[in-house]
Amino acid sequence: MKKGLAYISLLAFVFSICALSPANASSLSSVDDLQAGDLIRGQSFSAVYYYGVDGFRYVFPNDKVYFTWYTDFDDVKWISDTDMTTIQIGGNVTYKPGVKMIKITSDPKTYAVSENGTLQWVSTEQVAIDLYGNTWNTNIDDVPDAFFGNYTLGQEIEESSSFSVIGELAAAYSIDADKGLKAARAISITASQYSPSSVTIDVGTAVRWTNNDSENHSATEFSKDWGSGTMAPGVTFARYFNEAGTYEYYDKYSDEMIGIIIVE
Repeated sequence: MKKGLAYISLLAFVFSICALSPANASSLSSVDDLQAGDLIRGQSFSAVYYYGVDGFRYVFPNDKVYFTWYTDFDDVKWISDTDMTTIQIGGNVTYKPGVKMIKITSDPKTYAVSENGTLQWVSTEQVAIDLYGNTWNTNIDDVPDAFFGNYTLGQEIEESSSFSVIGELAAAYSIDADKGLKAARAISITASQYSPSSVTIDVGTAVRWTNNDSENHSATEFSKDWGSGTMAPGVTFARYFNEAGTYEYYDKYSDEMIGIIIVE
């Protein structure tokens, strides 16, 4: 899945935001005050991110993608560069479904965009006219090959009745909804245990560990397939579980601390 912890290769470039003025320390938002759906950027770099309900940040690869979702930068919140580094990257934002058609630089086909970056080939000019009007060819953006990995190929559109522009727009009422993001399951790390020590989640759900102790801890899978690394006090670590199974993990700083994630 595009939001897995083996993240999409983030080849995104940052884009200039002339409408924003540098924020000073007194006007910065705290990471603790962020809410799902906020737009955020740091002090030193101009990349804008979407703060997902899962607690990850998702980057807008360029202004073309951004402006399919938003009309301006008025609601972007500034946070410190230090706070930005505490928010894990979840992937790239893709075009809002129904707004634009796109072409990949090395592919002559024109695609409509549907849920979660799924591309559907618009197979004929008549279908394109039916969906986007007589000026359909002015409603196409070229996407560099480097960003093709952000998208998946779906079924071709042979008849306009099989794709609803209005329906796609309505379903993509937020980036959370478009990507199918869900709130992460929270686990607190204390001096003596993971709390709760055993959780059961659905496939495609994230788990977020927070070190609430005054000492270092970790969440390390026994087979070493994944792990948080050293988590200093106050640090969080999250990952998506996209395959069913039972995952046991331990704290490399305490042999007595063991946890279990059951994914159904």
